[in-house]
Amino acid sequence: MNLRKGSKVWVEDKNLAWVAAEVTGFAGKHVQLLLTNSSKKVLASPEKLFLRDDDEEEHGGVDDMTKLTYLHEPGVLYNLERRYALNDIYTYTGSILIAVNPFTKLPHLYNVHMMEQYKGAPFGELSPHVFAVADASYRAMMSESRSQSILVSGESGAGKTETTKLIMQYLTYVGGRASGDDRTVEQQVLESNPLLEAFGNARTIRNDNSSRFGKFVEIQFDANGRISGAAIRTYLLERSRVVQITDPERNYHCFYQLCASGRVAEKYNLDHPSHFHYLNQSKTYELDGISNAEEYMKTRRAMEIVGISHEDQEAIFRTLAAILHLGNVEFSPGKEHDSSIVKDQKSSFHMQTAANLFMCDVNLLLATLCTRTIQTREGSIVKALDCNAAVASRDALAKTVYARLFDWLVDKINRSVGQDLTSQIQIGVLDIYGFECFKCNSFEQFCINFANEKLQQHFNEHVFKMEQEEYQKEEINWSYIEFIDNQDVLDLIEKKPIGIIALLDEACMFPKSTHETFSTKLFQNLCAHPRLEKAKFSETDFTISHYAGKVTYQTDTFLDKNRDYVVVEHCNLLSSSKCSFVAGLFPSPPEESSRSSYKFSSVASRFKQQLQALMETLKSTEPHYIRCVKPNSLNQPQKFENTSILHQLRCGGVLEAVRISLAGYPTQRTYSEFVDRFGLLAPEYWDGSCSYDEKAWTEKILRGLKLEHFQLGRTKVFLRAGKIGILDSRRAEVLDSAAKCIQCRLRTFIARRNFISLRAAANAVQAYCRGCFARKIYAEKRETAAAISIQKYIRKWLLRHAYSKLLSVAIIVQSNIRGFWTRQRFLHGKKHRAAIIIQAWWRMRMFRSAIQRYQTSIIAIQCHWRQKLAKRELRRLKQEANEAGALRLAKNKLEKQLEDLSWRLNLEKRLRISNEEAKLSEISKLQKVLESLTLELDAAKLATINECNKNAVLLNQLELSMKEKSALEREPIAIAELRKENTLLKGSLDTLEKKNSVLEHELIKAQRDNSDTIKKLMETEEKCSQLQQNVQSLEEKLSLLEDENHVLRQKALRVSSKNNRSSLDKAFSEKYSGVLALAQTDQKPIFESPTPSKLLPYSRGLSESHRPKLTAERHQENYEFLSRCIKEDVGFIDGKPVAACIMYRCLLHWHAFESEQTVIFDYIIEGINEVLKVGDENITLPYWLSNASALLCLLQRNLRSNDFLNGATQFSARSGLPGRVVHGLKSLFKYTGYPAILFKQQLNACVEKIFGLIRDNLKKELSPLLGLCIQAPKSSRQAGKLSRSPGGVPQQAHNSVWESIIKFLDSLVGHLHEKYVPSFFIRKLITQVFSFINISLFNSLLLRRECCTFSNGEYVKSGLAELEKWIVGATEEHAGASWHELSYIRQAVGFLVIHQKRKKSLEEIMQDLCPALTVRQIYRICTMYWDDKYGTHSVSNEVVAQMREMLNKDNQNLTSNSFLLDDDLSIPFSIEDIDMEIPVIDPSDVELPKFLSEFPCARFLVLHQK
Repeated sequence: MNLRKGSKVWVEDKNLAWVAAEVTGFAGKHVQLLLTNSSKKVLASPEKLFLRDDDEEEHGGVDDMTKLTYLHEPGVLYNLERRYALNDIYTYTGSILIAVNPFTKLPHLYNVHMMEQYKGAPFGELSPHVFAVADASYRAMMSESRSQSILVSGESGAGKTETTKLIMQYLTYVGGRASGDDRTVEQQVLESNPLLEAFGNARTIRNDNSSRFGKFVEIQFDANGRISGAAIRTYLLERSRVVQITDPERNYHCFYQLCASGRVAEKYNLDHPSHFHYLNQSKTYELDGISNAEEYMKTRRAMEIVGISHEDQEAIFRTLAAILHLGNVEFSPGKEHDSSIVKDQKSSFHMQTAANLFMCDVNLLLATLCTRTIQTREGSIVKALDCNAAVASRDALAKTVYARLFDWLVDKINRSVGQDLTSQIQIGVLDIYGFECFKCNSFEQFCINFANEKLQQHFNEHVFKMEQEEYQKEEINWSYIEFIDNQDVLDLIEKKPIGIIALLDEACMFPKSTHETFSTKLFQNLCAHPRLEKAKFSETDFTISHYAGKVTYQTDTFLDKNRDYVVVEHCNLLSSSKCSFVAGLFPSPPEESSRSSYKFSSVASRFKQQLQALMETLKSTEPHYIRCVKPNSLNQPQKFENTSILHQLRCGGVLEAVRISLAGYPTQRTYSEFVDRFGLLAPEYWDGSCSYDEKAWTEKILRGLKLEHFQLGRTKVFLRAGKIGILDSRRAEVLDSAAKCIQCRLRTFIARRNFISLRAAANAVQAYCRGCFARKIYAEKRETAAAISIQKYIRKWLLRHAYSKLLSVAIIVQSNIRGFWTRQRFLHGKKHRAAIIIQAWWRMRMFRSAIQRYQTSIIAIQCHWRQKLAKRELRRLKQEANEAGALRLAKNKLEKQLEDLSWRLNLEKRLRISNEEAKLSEISKLQKVLESLTLELDAAKLATINECNKNAVLLNQLELSMKEKSALEREPIAIAELRKENTLLKGSLDTLEKKNSVLEHELIKAQRDNSDTIKKLMETEEKCSQLQQNVQSLEEKLSLLEDENHVLRQKALRVSSKNNRSSLDKAFSEKYSGVLALAQTDQKPIFESPTPSKLLPYSRGLSESHRPKLTAERHQENYEFLSRCIKEDVGFIDGKPVAACIMYRCLLHWHAFESEQTVIFDYIIEGINEVLKVGDENITLPYWLSNASALLCLLQRNLRSNDFLNGATQFSARSGLPGRVVHGLKSLFKYTGYPAILFKQQLNACVEKIFGLIRDNLKKELSPLLGLCIQAPKSSRQAGKLSRSPGGVPQQAHNSVWESIIKFLDSLVGHLHEKYVPSFFIRKLITQVFSFINISLFNSLLLRRECCTFSNGEYVKSGLAELEKWIVGATEEHAGASWHELSYIRQAVGFLVIHQKRKKSLEEIMQDLCPALTVRQIYRICTMYWDDKYGTHSVSNEVVAQMREMLNKDNQNLTSNSFLLDDDLSIPFSIEDIDMEIPVIDPSDVELPKFLSEFPCARFLVLHQK
């Protein structure tokens, strides 16, 4: 073994057997160790150390010991401890099952669903379980036609009896037979256990229900694998316990049960157990949690199930009471020498009671106890017995009676169960005591250990044989492996003539022999044997080196317990008992001469013969081994005592099996596992592809390391002991060098990172300091500037505020003054303008009048002047005229002047006229202007008046403002008062608001309550309406069921009483006298359309002999037509099933629904069933699912509309029958419509059957695919691991299996679409398929530890994503709620692939991650999980402890204890669902196929089609 510093090892410890340690150094030849649990340093020799593997501890142990990296004693012990801490009580060692008693109820491991999971599963595929061993034995028996045996061993309290019960329970489950008898074989086999426990089990120091006998149950099977019989054999009942027990043990349970039986105990004069000598030797009378009275009732019930009559039960308990009374009989010395008599009155009472219970003579009973009769040649000699001999005789009688009673019970059970003598195959379950080693070991321990030595030899042969088979299977060389045997111990015990048993029998043959003489002879003959030693502190004790260790036996009672004397007087006495039961226990012995009334029989020899027979039986069978282990002596759960368990492992031969494995190749690894672990030793052989040869790589690794003593098998590599340690040390060196390199690089990285971080920190600190100073200076400057700025802005604000106040006041005053003056100026200007206008108009008038006066005066002056000038001119002219020439000139001048003057006059006239016109127009203009001016003057006057009014208003406003100013000066005082009032009002307002808020909350609450109440009322109303509808539908169904029941009764009456039926038919035909000739026994018109022309002529035209012939011919034609229609695939037209439509129309046309008989309906159903059996299921089942459902819908909808009865009424009306006959017809049709109802039920059953067959076929096809897709392929896992290394090449996950599932679903939907299966059925089928996928994957995940890995979770999650894509693409019409069916596996896989599970609390896991999963399921996943990709851990220990505590509290609730999901086999729809979901079909427009139109009975379809 290569040890180095840091190696993980196991070191021996006195208290804990083995403890974990780590090598810290070397001190000469010793190794310095640091204990892991106590941090204590110790020195140890390297030879006493064993290597250990930390990886296995993190994974919570392995389920098969052969998978341990280091297969040795501490590895086995601590693997069991890790699994037991997780409530994984079963572990394999190859094909051997180790079962650790949990001392608590785990009903989730043993329910029917768990048995269904292990049924037919390959051994080792699921988690270790007792059901797996039982199933393996059953499958081997059926496949090889060879009997099997299951050997259950272990010390007292290890759970052997319970394990045996579970095995029988499973065998009953897989091989149980359906029987009409209430008490079947398997039930009696199971119920025999409580009975045998009551009479064969007792409390010992280590167990409250220890079996004190060996039991071999043979369960016999027929050729079909059904239980056909059973037989029970028992070995070495501990007879001495009846008369002698030690504290705190108890006698057999039946005695205490009888004492607690109440009236029965009083009937037999029984009292508390402390009053009886055989029971009060120990002060323990009650067992914790067990009521003796209840156990008594269970025992009586078991007796009834086994078939023991009430009289025999009374006789059994009377015999037990007699034994108890017999034990209270005491003796005292008699008058004669060496004689004895009954001690006192109390003993006499018990003697009399015992005799009464045995129904024998009390004097004879006393004589048989106190005397012995010796036969001699001269005659009989009666010898008196002393007190000790009498007590021994009493105890011998008690032991004999109890032993024969126990044998009778076993024989009764065998006869009641019934043995199948013709059975060729059987499974034997051996429940036998384990190896025992106490402080005081007596004859019982010697026999028990002898039996275990025999079984251990058989076990060693089996283990060696299994090793050989494994080597042969792998095709490796194994010839040099030595077989480890214990034959020398067996020779020491059983070899003749000087074996221990032979010497013991020889010593018992001599009356004067003692245990000293026996011991002396033993040591004289066998002192040289290497397995036998003499005890150090005793001359008579001897020590045998058994396979499980040395045991020292005390020989004090060897001779007495080996002598099984049969006292003839006892047998004669009880055989003459008046009780037939007691007399039957002691049949009359054969008459033979003997010199003594004692008949010697050796217990050891008889046990040896039984054991030999058992071994011959076992050798003729294929063995299976279960080793039961008791974890602690306190019988408490979750307590693991290492030393005790290690001793049990030695005693159970588990370590011996390990020793055998170590002699060969103890380390066996598959090539993938070997490469996974040690591939890093030779990474140069990895080429980066997934198609590498693992075997070649393994060989290169081993050759490269120059490792010897290995073998390469077909699928595994085999290593001798110690070689795995060398590989691990080399692996550790590689990992150490890699770790050192990583540490070096990491330290460099960390140092550089620290330097950079320090430099950056220094720069940051400097920058921060500079920044602080700069910020401080800047802050001061900013504060100063801010203060100046604030002052500036405050002053500015104050000045601006004052200025704005003054400005606003000045502006107001100025605006008022300016407004006043502006208004004054405006009024003055307005007046001035008006005055100017008036003045202008007045001046203009005055000026005009003056001008006119001036003009008139000027004209007058001009006229006077011109007059004056004219007069002057006239005088001058006159003077000139007086002259002649002057006169002519004057005349010419005057003429010219006259013309000028006339011209001027005309001109003046024109000017005057134009002036007058201009004056008139100007006068009119002036008048208009004057009018407008007068209007403006009026407006000015009005404006003046308005301004005066405004001025008055302004004056009033000014006065008011002055008054307001004075009022405002008084306002501050009022404001202060108002503020006080305001504060008071605010306080009251706050209180009111609070009250208002409270009232609002109450109002909201009340509204919510009101709305909830209204909702509840509405829901209640809806529920009431639904309930009313349900009640109505139930009433309708009830009426239909009543009608069907009536028809069934009528049918039963017809079958049972044909004569009565014929007489009733005759009376009925006489009553309606030919009118109802249709209803006679031949039933002619059942399939014929009745018309008036066909109704009455039949009674006149056809003879009685000719009519049935025609009817039979028509029926035959109809049957042939229907048969052809059923057998031929007539296909679909526009999605309508042709066969269903044709059959429905024919049945309607033939009035088949109006008949009393159901022959044609039975013919249709039988025809469909025949087609389903013969045809191809993939084609026939979908085809007939469409047709049968369509026919069912047509029938259901027409039944609802009552068309059949209406048709019957119309038929009677068309026939012209009298009213009395019509009433009779209505009453008749009340019952003739019932065949349609029966046909509907048959069709419904047919649809459900077809749906179930399709679903089961889909599950069968899908199961192999699901078995492959639950676990990721090895290549993908290997690539996933290697891809984490820098040189690894990542690979994509292999999704071929999931693609196969997707293709399977696509083909399923396409195939159903081809046969026009309604989408309702497709949706139901897909939902059921996904439910099956969820159940299968989830259960496999919980049962197989290798599936609960991180990489496997990723693989399954990717597959579920593919399914989700398919569901999305399939639409809700076909997929429905299929995705929700995968909730369990989705949440479980989601939990597997999350990181940092240790940080998750239980509440987060239950509410967020896995809300659908139960605590037990989460606990199972958490304890089985291991990360094969990143090496992370599962949930924290605190979470595991919380879940375990919750499970312990919930263990009593049997309904919630199963962690597996049940497969729902129910039909997920009803007739109403089919009727509602499937669309309406019109059968009238379906064309008839050509080959069917040839039938005469189908002509009406052709005519209708035309």
